[in-house]
Amino acid sequence: MKDTYVKKLQAKLDEWNAEIDKLKAKADTKEADAQQEYYKQIDELKSMKNDVSKKLDEMSEAGDDAWEDLKAGVDSAWDSVSSAFSSATSRFK
Repeated sequence: MKDTYVKKLQAKLDEWNAEIDKLKAKADTKEADAQQEYYKQIDELKSMKNDVSKKLDEMSEAGDDAWEDLKAGVDSAWDSVSSAFSSATSRFK
């Protein structure tokens, strides 16, 4: 169960990396003022994504008993990042 959970989240992290690349490409086409705001949001998304990635790594390395405890923290961080990604992508349209 742990391995399936970790693989699922890792796949989503890969999707987020691709989404960040798309957002960067859009930001590159904007005027200087707008570009700064886009890059700021992209940096925030990257930071949040990296935090989740670290938590996921901790979970991967945790024993079978400890991973359940870590799962709650990962789920909470995951929800925050998902919400931030949805918000950012809607603003970038």
